[in-house]
Amino acid sequence: MAYDNEKGDIDVVHDSGSGKASPTAIGSHPDEFGFTEKEQRAIVHRVDRRLVVTVGALYCVSLMDRTNLSAANIAGMKEELLLIDNRYVSFAPSMRFSPILPFYIDSTLQENPTQTRDVSIVTLVFFITYIICQPPSTIIIRKLGPRIHLSAITLLWGACMIGMGFVKKWEELVALRLVLGILEAGFFPSCVYLLSTWYTRFEVGKRYSVFYILGCVASAFAGILAYGLMQMDGLGDQTGWRWIFIIEGVLTCVLAVGAYWLLVDFPDSTRLSWNFIGQRQRDWIVARVQQDRGDSRVTEFSWAKFFKAGLDIKIWGYAMIFFGTTTVSYALAYFMPIILRYNMGFSIAESQCLVAPPYVFAGVIMYTTGWAGDKWHIRGPIIIFNMVLCIIGMAIMGFHPNSNVRYFGVFLCTAGANSNIPATMSYQANNIRGQWKRAFCSATLVGFGGIGGIAGSLVFRDQDAPYYKPGLYACIACALLNILIVCALTATFKVQNKKADDGTHKLEDHDNDMDHDARFRYTY
Repeated sequence: MAYDNEKGDIDVVHDSGSGKASPTAIGSHPDEFGFTEKEQRAIVHRVDRRLVVTVGALYCVSLMDRTNLSAANIAGMKEELLLIDNRYVSFAPSMRFSPILPFYIDSTLQENPTQTRDVSIVTLVFFITYIICQPPSTIIIRKLGPRIHLSAITLLWGACMIGMGFVKKWEELVALRLVLGILEAGFFPSCVYLLSTWYTRFEVGKRYSVFYILGCVASAFAGILAYGLMQMDGLGDQTGWRWIFIIEGVLTCVLAVGAYWLLVDFPDSTRLSWNFIGQRQRDWIVARVQQDRGDSRVTEFSWAKFFKAGLDIKIWGYAMIFFGTTTVSYALAYFMPIILRYNMGFSIAESQCLVAPPYVFAGVIMYTTGWAGDKWHIRGPIIIFNMVLCIIGMAIMGFHPNSNVRYFGVFLCTAGANSNIPATMSYQANNIRGQWKRAFCSATLVGFGGIGGIAGSLVFRDQDAPYYKPGLYACIACALLNILIVCALTATFKVQNKKADDGTHKLEDHDNDMDHDARFRYTY
């Protein structure tokens, strides 16, 4: 059943199995549906509450499950599973993690800042399957639907987390980490893709920001929850670190079951959605997206069509921007406590506490820039603004003599890098047409973000302490590269938009059987 927002009654939406919108919806103008402006806002807000909030909640548990490895390590897992040498490299006692992608971080504040770091097998095996399995995820979600796909992989990775609580050997933990990478690979790109199909080009900025901010709430509670679960040590003859995996895995499974009912399908799909908007409202959503960018119709899938999107250099430009952004974001998240301690001279307690305020500031900048981009129909300038914040912040961190001023630079870097995550997602969503091309772009974007996360863990080296100049230069280089890519794309977009205005060029005409829409223009 689906809730009809206009009538206030219950509409039965039958599953035709086609998963496609009606021709009437695609061929109609949004104004033809007769909704008042107030009713239109009510429909969009209902989608916000069901879609953005639900995927944001799933992102919360996703981040918690990705970051509990280090908490379990300091709760006794290292000794019990004999995680010695490069099996798992520990930087206890403190724990920090990046809120951007599947990366968990142990950051040391020991009195020896030059402790050698080796390759951590348990940590890095996750990335192998996570990066490789990105592309198929956006194909599967189209075939199965978000309710089945996202809730199923969440349920399975919750079960995987529970299994980690019962491993007896470190090799078993490695195997489960590989499986976890396969399952989590389907989550983030699928959410990015799903959100882009429900909103017009100048609505996605705020929605991506809210989705990301909701997910980052996990950063405030994951450590606290893990510490509380450690206190269950001995209960049921299980050690405390095992209860971290077991309880958080159970919570994930419970939310996955709830997500099956709360998640909604693609707007063009006729699959059943529980207690949601009626078919007329869905058709209006499809019509307005079609009016905005002309790619609501889903063509038949083929591998040739899917991978043909890779011939468009713009997609790799977006991916490189995301790579540069996540490199900086992850580097900051990984090393911020160390930099505060050894570069700026704060005490251990101060270094731990001073990590949080920059991320709060980043949340404010993130939503503000998302709102501004939607309001003024801009994307590239937002990315450039964020990267300029990073460059200024890095320069202050690296060269100002006063530690308090250098800490102000941390605010600018953190805000610029993290705000650029949803900004880049909005940038690519605005300038891609065709459902399968959109699916391919979402997968490559997040995949390159994963590679950027690995790079970010390497830029600040122990031998560069306490000033870490090479790491700062690397982050500045990433920000400058992003600015150059945006400038190059902007120049290209202007030329192609002018040709489209003159009627000599078709924009994004990549699907041979996709209806061409002369109204579409690239967003700078």
